[in-house]
Amino acid sequence: MPPTKIAVLDDYQELSKPHYEPLGSSGYEVTTFTDTLLPYNHPDTPQDVKDELVKRLEPFNIICSMRERTPFPAELINRLPNLKLLLTTGGRNASIDVKACLARGVPVAGTTGGKGSPDSTTQHCVALILALARNIPQDDATMKSEGWQTTAATGLAGCVFGTLGLGRLGASVSRIMHLAFGMKIIAWSTNLTQEAADEKAKGAGLPVEDANGDKTFKMVSRDELFSTADVVSVQLVLSDRSRGLIAGDDLAKMKKTALFVNTSRGPIVVEEDLLEAAKNGLIRGIGLDVYGIEPLPKHSEWRTTKWGAEGRSQVVLTPHMGYVEGDNISGWYAQQVENILRWQKGETMATVFSDSGY
Repeated sequence: MPPTKIAVLDDYQELSKPHYEPLGSSGYEVTTFTDTLLPYNHPDTPQDVKDELVKRLEPFNIICSMRERTPFPAELINRLPNLKLLLTTGGRNASIDVKACLARGVPVAGTTGGKGSPDSTTQHCVALILALARNIPQDDATMKSEGWQTTAATGLAGCVFGTLGLGRLGASVSRIMHLAFGMKIIAWSTNLTQEAADEKAKGAGLPVEDANGDKTFKMVSRDELFSTADVVSVQLVLSDRSRGLIAGDDLAKMKKTALFVNTSRGPIVVEEDLLEAAKNGLIRGIGLDVYGIEPLPKHSEWRTTKWGAEGRSQVVLTPHMGYVEGDNISGWYAQQVENILRWQKGETMATVFSDSGY
């Protein structure tokens, strides 16, 4: 009987191997890929690259993906005749067409989250804000090239923190910025109400109002958030409604001294508009952990432009590290292996997705 072929995708650091290698003695053949091809459903992906992705994935019975690093639209799923099981990490993955999988009889399952609080992405978002405000990357580079002070830092105490989205991550980051730096919190999302914002404050262990009667988490209009916040943080879930939501008109309203940080998903922001704002120095600093195409292409202007010079904004880039903690990744891979063994035995897998994608 031929072995069941497993593909572990986009494991840049080969963190999956300790978990998957033991399957080699149990009738499985495991192949780990450390690179990511262009997304099948991206408008700039040429047909030959799509075909290359199909050729890579076609032999496998089980495909184990890492978050949204490789999207699985219906067209790709339907070109993989040997696929029997599709696994991902996390409790949701908007880049998988779950309905197309289920129509083929291919189950989709994810993993549960880590135990850390505040979680990994919250910590990374705060780190990016501080790196921008205190000029950490620039000063580090200056010191290593025998320089000294080049610019003043930006103080956060008492300033306004604006969160686009007040879900779990938005509330978590806001709580830290409020307690640690005394920042005033304002929030906006499409369906946010002040009552819901008050509940988020309570859930974060904060009073609904301060001694002056001001709301701890204050709901504001979209225009007010962009025009008054000293730090704007994107904490929205990527969906058809949020894709391209933040554009040039929003960025043009921001203070020239403000910081903009996105640790959510790249396509929520119109990348060309954000690039133009950065090149024209419309705001002081931009911190990005997410991009429209990942890994970020080597020729991307984000990589090749000399930021912070000739009137351009300061820019701090990280390679989608918000969730990449060793314990988190290791735990997810262990759960994927457990789901494979459950599936093999005909047992119920953990975190099975329905046709709604969750």
